[in-house]
Amino acid sequence: MRRSLWILFLLVALVLFAVIAHKAGVASGRMDFSALAVTIGLAVFIAALLMLLRERLSRAVERALIWGLIVLLLAIGYAYRFELHGVAKRGIAEFATGRAAGGGRMVEIEGGFAGSFPLTVQINGARIAMVLDTGASSVVLTQEAARAAGLPIEVLAYTVKIETANGRARAAPVTLDSVAVGGIVERAVPALIAQPGHLRTNLLGMTFLSRLERWEVSDDKLVLRGYP
Repeated sequence: MRRSLWILFLLVALVLFAVIAHKAGVASGRMDFSALAVTIGLAVFIAALLMLLRERLSRAVERALIWGLIVLLLAIGYAYRFELHGVAKRGIAEFATGRAAGGGRMVEIEGGFAGSFPLTVQINGARIAMVLDTGASSVVLTQEAARAAGLPIEVLAYTVKIETANGRARAAPVTLDSVAVGGIVERAVPALIAQPGHLRTNLLGMTFLSRLERWEVSDDKLVLRGYP
């Protein structure tokens, strides 16, 4: 980039030299060395001046663009501060899946995207990502989650008809040794294992929720309270 600029300035200097030399009489065959020296000096001075102005101008423009971008981002952030707060809150909830707050037999879980409540549940000691589903009559697990929880998926009998996002399917009834959300632990919880390929998300349904003293959604938080 700098080499091309030097070439450009050299061409400008040569053009200026030709113009001034012509006026000094070089073109007509009369060589005025004093005029030639003035011409060369003037050309060098103009080239150096252009280079200096170009560097200062480029730096000034660059700094102005940077500060303008910063001011623009701050203005946009302030104008959409409430929307950005909501997006950040949902993003934290998605990445920190169902991180339970609270102690003992009460658990609070931040809401996720589109009003969902993703949470991490320990099933038979294995950490399983699930979503609260009050419309599900049972805890429902995928094949992968069932395998992680140590269930014998090879010998399951899929005898229960269920409705999933992918349509009707069958599921196998099982009993989970333990289901724990934070400090709330329930034993011998009935559950269903969906057929392969028919369920994408593990569902925490009513066979767990019905055992709680109460559960409610308040201020975009899911509050679970187990019996003492």
